[in-house]
Amino acid sequence: MIADDAQRAEPPSLRPVVARVAALNLGYFGIEIAVALAIGSVALIADSLDFLEDAAINLLIFAGLGWSARNRARLGTAMAGILLLPALAAAWAAYAKASDFVAPAALSLTLTGLGALAVNLACALMLARHRTGSGSLTRAAYLSARNDAFANLAIIAAGLVTALHPSPWPDLVAAAGIAILNADSAADILRAAAAERRAAG
Repeated sequence: MIADDAQRAEPPSLRPVVARVAALNLGYFGIEIAVALAIGSVALIADSLDFLEDAAINLLIFAGLGWSARNRARLGTAMAGILLLPALAAAWAAYAKASDFVAPAALSLTLTGLGALAVNLACALMLARHRTGSGSLTRAAYLSARNDAFANLAIIAAGLVTALHPSPWPDLVAAAGIAILNADSAADILRAAAAERRAAG
């Protein structure tokens, strides 16, 4: 019983970390969605919703710290579903883009991607040492921040390519990449949640 309680114990510093990560994600969501709507970028719409989803995941982790492995597994399964929401939103935005098939502003796209990269790298660094500490919960937060950093690199590349060859296609390709990354993370978190359920017996 003592060993089980020790296994469930969370690092004492994790709670303020996820609170800070949630605040950073929520703040940059507001910035990125405003730019996305102003310049008509599907990739930025998908990425901004990633920031909103990351804020929700970290708030759920904040609430779920100290839960049993079984309940953490259930919450991890729910988080895997949350990770798929930006992919669905990106698909809808891409469909809507067909009626206004113009390239987004390259400079705004690139600069917003750089800002998003800085935020996600900061969040990933804060979460890195906790990524194996509570199974699917902190793994969800870490994977989301890490994958978002890769997505931001794709957005920056799309902005640079658009600056050289104005076209909506680089933005759409980056949006598709973001959707694929989220689907892969969702699968990884489901596997971690399944492992927690097995460990809980």
